[in-house]
Amino acid sequence: MNRQYHLFDAQGKILGRLATEIAKVLSGRNKVDYTPHIDGGDFVVVINASQIKVTGKKLTDKIYHKFSGYPGGISSISFGDLLEKDPRKVIQNAVYGMLPKNKLRDKMMLRLDIHGDAEHGHKKIEVTH
Repeated sequence: MNRQYHLFDAQGKILGRLATEIAKVLSGRNKVDYTPHIDGGDFVVVINASQIKVTGKKLTDKIYHKFSGYPGGISSISFGDLLEKDPRKVIQNAVYGMLPKNKLRDKMMLRLDIHGDAEHGHKKIEVTH
């Protein structure tokens, strides 16, 4: 299996539209030999995650929840606060929700590398999307 690297620049892009493109590359849907039960996707590197955009009032109205499993253990954070705290989590959550809900999803997520700024550390990768 020949896996390639794809570099996405998130500067000024809409979150949902970028996440769908990333999910297609991670799952291998952009290839001609796509098969749903085979993990044939490529590696994805995302730069400038802190400069992602959303439409409407999602900065204040969109809420992310996580639950620890204990009574009273739910914690919530708004999209704007999460974007300031860790912009990589915003893209990671969006892509995670768009990948298939099966055993291959965790393997696909391991091939996703997100950076908040333009420095990514990978050599000879040009912006492809």
